[in-house]
Amino acid sequence: MPKKNIITGSAPQGVGSYSQAILSDNILYVSGQLPIDTLTNEMPKDIVDQVKQCMENLRAILSAAGLQFSDIVRCGVYLKNINDFSVVNDIYSLYFNEPFPARTTVEVSNLPKNALIEIDALAIKSN
Repeated sequence: MPKKNIITGSAPQGVGSYSQAILSDNILYVSGQLPIDTLTNEMPKDIVDQVKQCMENLRAILSAAGLQFSDIVRCGVYLKNINDFSVVNDIYSLYFNEPFPARTTVEVSNLPKNALIEIDALAIKSN
């Protein structure tokens, strides 16, 4: 099963020893995306803009692999504050149509670079 490393300058590079995404057969495994803006290398301060930035980073990686949001089958959402769930859900839902991807949302004690959110994804590339 060959693996292809998906790399784009339109999404932030990893803050550790991992790939932005790996395409194996027809499955794209997208690493957790922090809300880092590649133009400024900074993160927005509030949760609304952080969610939007995470989603735009996902979009860039999906595009680099020839996919789009409709190809995502599962997301993981990691929140520093679970009380942000409603706000996150409202913004997140703007990027998808039904049927929505399966999703797990959990509160975590901390995230890299003190982000408020991180989102990872699993997508299927149609033949």
